[in-house]
Amino acid sequence: MDVGFLFDLRNPAQWQRPWADHYARSLELCEEADRLGANGVWFTEHHLFPDGYLPQPLTFAAAAAARTRNVRIGTAVTLPALRHPAHLAEEAAVVDLISGGRLELGMGAGYRVPEFELVGADHGRRFARTEHVIREVQRLWREGGVTPLPVQDPVPMWGGFYGPRGARIAGRLGLGLLHISPDIFPHYRDGLVEGGHDPASARMSDLLPVLLADDPDAAWARVAPHLAHQMNSYRQLSVEGTDAPPPPLIEPSQFRDRREDGPWGALEIMTPDEAAARILQRADGLPVEHLIFWASVGAMPDDLVVRHLELASRELAPLLDKAPARA
Repeated sequence: MDVGFLFDLRNPAQWQRPWADHYARSLELCEEADRLGANGVWFTEHHLFPDGYLPQPLTFAAAAAARTRNVRIGTAVTLPALRHPAHLAEEAAVVDLISGGRLELGMGAGYRVPEFELVGADHGRRFARTEHVIREVQRLWREGGVTPLPVQDPVPMWGGFYGPRGARIAGRLGLGLLHISPDIFPHYRDGLVEGGHDPASARMSDLLPVLLADDPDAAWARVAPHLAHQMNSYRQLSVEGTDAPPPPLIEPSQFRDRREDGPWGALEIMTPDEAAARILQRADGLPVEHLIFWASVGAMPDDLVVRHLELASRELAPLLDKAPARA
């Protein structure tokens, strides 16, 4: 299982840096992850977030590709339903070329109504549109319908779907599934069979809400306000443009580490040993390739970010490498 980091580039007003400085610092952290031996840096997409959540992940991925040498360059996820297939195929191909064949193209259906309204897309048909665009990107690359073509043939592609419907779509399209779940895996495997793909080709990855620290208890006090911002922005903006009322705001004091065996909490702050035990339990028997962690939670302090990168790359990754090989 590879270890990588997701950058959303949030820059909330209460901790805001000048935007150019913030982007420059984020690229330095991508370089640091590469230097530490991480396996991937991943970028995600949202539009119209007040804290500037990254709106164009492939643009930033190209910059990260030019500044790194070894890490895989991924999206987790970009939103095909907001793009023309040829545009997505060309832009992703450029990232793959700049990186020398290191692109991992993760895609999802999206959920926020204002993002679809921004580009005149139909929110109600987002799953059908997502599947159509992905199929078209695959066809354009397969048939040489855009130039130049990516280095990789094929480019590893991932479906960032969480429910049974999305898992079947990922399977039908022959994608990896960006969700580690024993309950969802059968739907994904059925989709692979439905699409004429070998079920043995199944592969899974996920964004895990885990932050590593030397002293989790001390880290919680510093991270909780940033986690509250992150969770509140997701919760408030998820209902924007709908008839649903905004959910109540979460206070930092409401968060607490949940280390017992069971579902992940909003965030778990752990030592590498604790995290390895939980992750290996969650991934047991599943074809897991990549583990993705937030590089930063809600623009938390830089020293916590850097230490998290170090612990995940240098201490957690070797512990995961000791896991028994999947049959």
